[in-house]
Parts: sequence; structure tokens; C-alpha cells
Amino acid sequence: MKELLIATTNPAKLAEYRFLLRDFALKIISLHDAGIDAQAPETATSFVDNARLKASFYADRAGRPTLADDGGLEVDALGGAPGVQSHRWMGVENPDDRLLAEEVIRRMTGVAPARRTARIRAAAALVYSDQGLRREAVAEAALGGVIADRCYHEVRKGFPYRSVLYLPDRGRYLAELSDDDAARLSQRRIVVNQLAAEFAQIAGDCRAAG
Repeated sequence: MKELLIATTNPAKLAEYRFLLRDFALKIISLHDAGIDAQAPETATSFVDNARLKASFYADRAGRPTLADDGGLEVDALGGAPGVQSHRWMGVENPDDRLLAEEVIRRMTGVAPARRTARIRAAAALVYSDQGLRREAVAEAALGGVIADRCYHEVRKGFPYRSVLYLPDRGRYLAELSDDDAARLSQRRIVVNQLAAEFAQIAGDCRAAG
């Protein structure tokens, strides 16, 4: 079975990708499994370009097909913030997840319901080799909702913005959904579907990236 590196240190994200990729004949491995502790650059100004930077960086080091993603919360009333700064919004690397969620609520205080639209966006880049040629495929998707008046009581580590995004058609916070339901609904599911042909190619006869 071919290995696919999911370039993340977030255990929750890794678990979600394992669920979403369960139908492909791929062995999902983490950066830890691959023995990689280097930090990829995230210096681009878009989710797509950050995902491409990370996928290329880790594929070069792992010598394996590599999927990397970048994403975050876009709030219309905040001009699209936190956007690409979603994980560095408060000026520090890896801030406390609850503080991130509560900062969104604080900044949205007094904003009218009609202006509370937002979405969680994800972009993914897949780097692999096909018959000796290096390939790259990218995909992007978003899950829309509104910013709630208050933070959901549980803020899951690694997914802070699920605790502020309310889904009107479901009548629930995204954070209230089970792991499986959230994965089926998520922007990452759409991304995986968009890249399905590439995953099938890797599982079939693709050689390692590099």
C-alpha cells in the first residue's frame, strides 16, 4: 500500500483526513511518522499558495506523495479577517484556541445578524510523482455560516473556529457535530472529492514524490 504524507502536526486534522481518505488504498502517515520536524514556510498571502509552499517543502523532505493544507476563518464584517492569519491572529504562533474563538466573538460585538456571515475555508495542495514527473494538484472549498453571539462551551483543540461558526440550516454550531458528521460536511471533504482522481492515481501506480 502506498504511503501518503499528511503534512500536519494537528492530531485532529490528521484524524479527519484519515476518515475522509478511508476509501483509497493509501497508508496515511504524519510528519512524526516520517521523522520530519522541520517547519515549512507559510509566507504567502493566500491559503492556496501557503498550501503549495508546505506541500512542496515536505514532499522534498519525505520523498513521498504529500498533501498539505492551509485554511482558516473569513468573517465578512471583519474584512475577511482573520483569513490567512487565522493561526497567528493575535500576534503569536499557536495561541490558545479558546482565546482565538473568544476574540472573534469580542470583535463581532454589536454587529447585526445580517452582517455576521462567515466561512471556514481550506485549500490543499498535493505533490506527487507520476511516471517520474513531478505533479501538483490544488483544491479549495469553504463551509459557510454565521458568527454566533457567544462561543460554544467546548473549544476543541486544533479547531477553535468551529466554536464560533453557527450553521443556520442545521441549527447547530459546527463544534456540536460529531467527528464523522463534521468531516462529511467539512470543507476538507469537498477538497478530497476534488482531488479524488489524484489520490486514486497515487494508490494505483504513482511513484514517490521527488
